[in-house]
Amino acid sequence: MLNGTYSYIGIDRVVYGKPAAEALKAEAERLGAQRVFLLVSDTLDKKTGEVEKLRRALGKHYAASYGGIPPHTPREAVLDAAAAARRSGADLVATLGGGSVTDAAKLIRLCLEHDVTSIDGLNAFRTIVHEDGRRHIPEFRGPRILQISIPTTLSGGEFNVTAGCTDERRKLKESYRHAQLVPRVLILDPAVTVHTPEWLWLSTGVRAVDHATETLSSLHSNPYTDGCARQALRLLTRALPRCKADPQDLEARLDCQIGVWVSMEHNQGGVSMGCSHGIGHVLGGTCGVPHGHTSCVLLPNVLHYNKPANAHRQELVSEAFGRPGEDASKVVGDFISSLGMPRTLRDVGITREQFPLIAKNAMHDRYMATNPRPIKGPQDVMEILELAA
Repeated sequence: MLNGTYSYIGIDRVVYGKPAAEALKAEAERLGAQRVFLLVSDTLDKKTGEVEKLRRALGKHYAASYGGIPPHTPREAVLDAAAAARRSGADLVATLGGGSVTDAAKLIRLCLEHDVTSIDGLNAFRTIVHEDGRRHIPEFRGPRILQISIPTTLSGGEFNVTAGCTDERRKLKESYRHAQLVPRVLILDPAVTVHTPEWLWLSTGVRAVDHATETLSSLHSNPYTDGCARQALRLLTRALPRCKADPQDLEARLDCQIGVWVSMEHNQGGVSMGCSHGIGHVLGGTCGVPHGHTSCVLLPNVLHYNKPANAHRQELVSEAFGRPGEDASKVVGDFISSLGMPRTLRDVGITREQFPLIAKNAMHDRYMATNPRPIKGPQDVMEILELAA
């Protein structure tokens, strides 16, 4: 008999289709915040008026702001931003930006809760994944300071209880997991996303497609997550081309944001991702490849690699794309190409000389152990990398 567990996480509200500044003011007041610290995209702060709108809306409850979190959320940047939040007396952290900014805010709150002030101070909280797939998730007190996130990309981290953070000394992106790390409120305003570069919007949209595809092709999915993944793919595969054709199409942008929302239900439904995510984390943290681009170059090739193990599940992916009966790896690859995104590791600057390190580091990612086709060692990762070369 089908069995499993669905875990409701600590998101209080998703506010969608309303102006971000207005929604932030209302939600901060509802949560009783007195000192709101803004963690924002440096580009949005310096080149648009979006951050200033947030400051004005918060009025006397605005504490301070910090911009400039680098991609993949390095530990050093987290500690620097946490020091700024500590000085401001923050009792709530609000973000405006992409996944790296969202993850940084989760870890800033962790640093404030446990008075972490050194790079090595984060070691006690990181998840450790052994090569055989065993995980050690440390137990610790979750942050009491809350978070409100206004995402400007489609990577979906705002719906996740996990935060990614890179230890640049080891060139390794690690995860930190606690139920209270997830933002309390999410604000989906398509109007603030028009400033996001097209390549970033579309590639992180493929990242959301990756969430839904690896959910639907999982051997451990369930009817609820299947339904969410199907709907996510329907929304994303129709709305992303509309965004490419007309970057000012706010309805298409909101459809993309809602597509991300439903694509992330795998987290609560207990459905783990596979190698596209697992190797992708390493391409990001070890090699600096943008998060969305990792999905663009890996997902079709991972589908091809996994087909002997989950062909019956991949049929559902092709159906959701509107191309039933066709090979899922080709269907997904064609879609990525239609958006003008990179398709090979060579396209994103990765050479074969880097493959051994990527394969070695990938074995310490939690999703390698839940890939539909078992990954027995670095040699299997090398096979996927060769497909993507």
